Amino acid sequence: MGRLTTELCGITLDNPVIPASGTFGYGYEFAELYDINLLGTFSFKGTTLNPRFGNPTPRIAECPGGMLNAVGLQNPGVDNVIQEELPKLKQIFHKPVMANISGFSVDDYVETAARLDREEQVGWLEINISCPNVHGGGMSFGTDPQQAYEVIHAVRMNTHKPLIAKLSPNVTDIAMIARSCERAGADAISLINTILGMRIDLNRRKPILANQTGGLSGPAVFPVAVRMVYQTAKAVSVPVIGMGGITTAEDVIEMMMAGAVAVEVGAANLTDPYACKTIIEQLPEVMDRYQISSLRDIVGIAGKE
Repeated sequence: MGRLTTELCGITLDNPVIPASGTFGYGYEFAELYDINLLGTFSFKGTTLNPRFGNPTPRIAECPGGMLNAVGLQNPGVDNVIQEELPKLKQIFHKPVMANISGFSVDDYVETAARLDREEQVGWLEINISCPNVHGGGMSFGTDPQQAYEVIHAVRMNTHKPLIAKLSPNVTDIAMIARSCERAGADAISLINTILGMRIDLNRRKPILANQTGGLSGPAVFPVAVRMVYQTAKAVSVPVIGMGGITTAEDVIEMMMAGAVAVEVGAANLTDPYACKTIIEQLPEVMDRYQISSLRDIVGIAGKE
């Protein structure tokens, strides 16, 4: 295995860099700029059982150190993804892809996951119980250990592929939620999703976002993400995927030292479409600088006695 390779739920990745759901679409736009097969994999746009237009506009707001978004899971629905998006994706991406799944009830999650579980190109099911920008679902499942357990357990009973629980940082005890998901049958944990925030338009004297609140992402959340990945990796025995404000190869190494076996890059893709490519290309040089022969050697090293 190469020095950048890592393993995620029994599937080998050429490197640990994974564009996060909602920031990479289905890969087509990025494939016009570079060969996206150099990625470890990517998590495609969050998918729900039925099509969603998303939240009303405006749904993006800039802020120091990042951005707020309240897109609201805009997507064409699982049947369209299977019939239209995955066949096109197969032409440009020749690795297993991560399917990101959201819902508004346990049954929604189960049905959507079961349909994607049957798709050959889907390598992992990332169950998003952490979206802060929808009402009646998403984050409400991921902030209560029992509800998180019920969703993950129900999906586990109806699927076969590796199951990743994507967690919200908007909780008091992230380790408790992670352990609940592990007990329910999650094969891995990914975190963090965005932190709930708000901006106010001084002229209008009203919230900038039509949804009022949105999810904060970008470099500002990186220290929070590192802390929560560190706590989660020490609390569970399944692999952890770290995300939240990653923009550089140094960030990848720091997140892996905290306990992540792989990382997801989100907001950086929206400001620089070459962000993931650049990080991957710079990793060997940064590893040499810190005398790291293999990324596998540093996973969780910051938490070891």
